[in-house]
Order: sequence, then C-alpha cells, then structure tokens
Amino acid sequence: MTIAKSSLLPPRLIEGYENFLSGRFTQEQARFRQLAEKGQSPRIMLVGCCDSRVAPEVIFDASPGEIFVVRNVANLVPPYAPNDDLHGTSAALEFAVMGLRVEHIVVMGHGQCGGVRAYAQGEADPYQRPLSPGDFIGKWMTLIAPAADSLGAPTEPFDQYVEKLSQQSVTQSLANLRTFPCVRILEERGRLKLHGAYFSVADGRLLALDEATGVFSDIAAEAHREAFDAPRF
Repeated sequence: MTIAKSSLLPPRLIEGYENFLSGRFTQEQARFRQLAEKGQSPRIMLVGCCDSRVAPEVIFDASPGEIFVVRNVANLVPPYAPNDDLHGTSAALEFAVMGLRVEHIVVMGHGQCGGVRAYAQGEADPYQRPLSPGDFIGKWMTLIAPAADSLGAPTEPFDQYVEKLSQQSVTQSLANLRTFPCVRILEERGRLKLHGAYFSVADGRLLALDEATGVFSDIAAEAHREAFDAPRF
C-alpha cells in the first residue's frame, strides 16, 4: 500500500517545515551541527503553559539550544514528592538542574489562561465544574489551590480575579520549586536563580515578579510601547 507523504503529517506542519528549511535552518545550520556534536548547554530553564499562544521561543526570540523549556497545563510546578507516580515536570526540572546545570529557572504565567479560569469557575460554582475530577486534568489543577487560598475570596470582577490568580500561581510555583532539595541548595549557594514572569497575550506585555514586594512590573516598557504604537499596514 502506498501512503502519500502529505498524509503522514498535517499539511500545515509540512508547509512550516519547508519554510524552516529555506529560512532559519539555512541561516543556523552551523548552530544545529554544533548542538548535535557537542550537546545542549542552555543556561535558562523555563516552565511555561501548553497554551498555543505563548511559545517561549517565539516570545524571547530564542535560538536553538538557548532555553530548556517544559510546558504543562497552566505552567504549574508541583511540590517535591518522590514516590512511584510519574512526574514529568519534576523529571524535567531534575534534569535541567542536575544534568544541564542551568543557572536560571523562570516560571512564566500568561493572560487568559484557560486552565486557571476553569479552576476558578469550579470554585465559584462547584455544581458546574468545567474540569473533570477524573483521570488527569482536574487533579493536576488542584495545584492552584494554595494560591487561591492565599488570595481569599474574590473581591473583584471575575476576569480580574482570574488574572490575579494566574499571577499568584506563579508565586506558588516558585515556592514549590524551593521544596526540591537540589533547587534550594543551589539557590542558597548563589548558583541558581529563580524568576517569575507573566505574558499578556492581548497586548504582548511582559511582566516580571519582584519577590520582595510581590509585584509584577513591566519589562522593556519603552520598547513595548514603541512596538505597540507602531503603524500597522
């Protein structure tokens, strides 16, 4: 039986790969060859969301091999829990810290996060929970509970509360990171730094967390203002 190659992958991916070959691969072929021969040595690990709108390599204009990325629903880091369960995010974290010796870990939340919104909706109306309490997603999203507890009952409109909870969950994930002995020890020794970030899908703003104050502040505000106000043709 003959199978057309175009049916093996979605046409959009084939088209994108062809564009990659004629564009970025041509420009960075030496870089790919070097990475194949010497292996990867990224200095930054980023924990991001699976959401298709917030690709870290795009947002940070990263070259191949620059950022070690792990993405999951709602960019959550679970607490240290060495048991017989399967821990994808924790395994990636352990590899990045102990194997690759990254120097920075960034947890990046984002606006309009569907996972955070679904969790908040379920808490607001337990009889209409949008997340299944069954196999995976419902249980995973319970990792947000400590962040929600720290905020208390919502006092603002629902949409504002969801964004506030999204940012608070970044803070909670940083706290969970520090429950991993390898992370805590290396941070105490000054060999590893933890960062919180937040990307606004609607307008492209990037915010960074000051853990001392708990405030997320604009990064590269002037550059963003110039880009956002630039004429569109």
